[in-house]
Amino acid sequence: MERRSILKAVAAAALVTTMGVAAVPSYAQDTKLTIALIPGLTTDGFYITMRKGAQAAADALGVELVFQGAPEFNPVVQVPVLDAMIARAPDAILIAPTDTTQLIEPLRKANDAGIPVITVDTFIGTGSYQTGAGDADFPLAYIASDNVLGGRIAARALANAIGGEGKVFVSNVNPGISTTDQREEGFKLEMSENFPNVEVLETQFNENDANNAASQLQAVFARNADLKGVFGANLFSALGSANGVQQAGQTGAIKVVAFDAPVSIVDNINTGLVDVAIAQHPAEIGYYGVVSAYAHLTGQSIPVSIGTGFTIMDKSNIADPEIAKYLYNE
Repeated sequence: MERRSILKAVAAAALVTTMGVAAVPSYAQDTKLTIALIPGLTTDGFYITMRKGAQAAADALGVELVFQGAPEFNPVVQVPVLDAMIARAPDAILIAPTDTTQLIEPLRKANDAGIPVITVDTFIGTGSYQTGAGDADFPLAYIASDNVLGGRIAARALANAIGGEGKVFVSNVNPGISTTDQREEGFKLEMSENFPNVEVLETQFNENDANNAASQLQAVFARNADLKGVFGANLFSALGSANGVQQAGQTGAIKVVAFDAPVSIVDNINTGLVDVAIAQHPAEIGYYGVVSAYAHLTGQSIPVSIGTGFTIMDKSNIADPEIAKYLYNE
């Protein structure tokens, strides 16, 4: 059979399943390939949904998917999982690194052991993949949402919700996580370039703790009685901010825009605690991760980066079946 590019075949296919991913043409192999997926953490709906997309591609391609991760988003607990996976010698590793710098050397061990590395959701290092430039040039590809664009979309949604003026802030996790750093960056760029009457206050870092985010929201409100909105740059930032708004008695008055759309966020949209959610497509990230790894392992070239889309959710469309297919599994 004439070999053709798997990625081109995928790109040409319609995204028709309930997870928004397409059927993949199967390619015969002498031995069954094993592709490992290491998530940022195993209990988050985003990564659970990513796993489902990865499994859909693995089933279609006839490869074995191994899913193993840690219960919290922390490089200290992720690195031992990675080391154990390297010892199992899969044919490729897909990983959502929990730190842009601390995972470089542990992942280099995988590369040095001859295991191709593709990062999903998070970019590592300061250089460019595949080029030999920068401190982490060895990964093959980066597959993720355009987080700067996602931050810009969140800024537009929040600015529109507050009438284009007022004080807002970003509730973020920790500095040094490329995904949430980029969302904050995009948010601030959009506000400064297109919404001059919106004042962005100092970012609050909550260490991925919803209780911290709630307390920080109330503290910011205590200092700024005219606070109009908050952007939660990840799930726990958004959930905590929404709780903080409720505890301050400001539900509806202080608008909350969330990044990601698991069931908990959808519930908060339905009850009015969250106004808008910017949903990524994690199933597509996992799906294209497996497809890209398989393409490389079968002699195909793959792009350095693959971007996936967003869906904006609020009370007006949350029940729409076309929107609901982008909700995250929990």
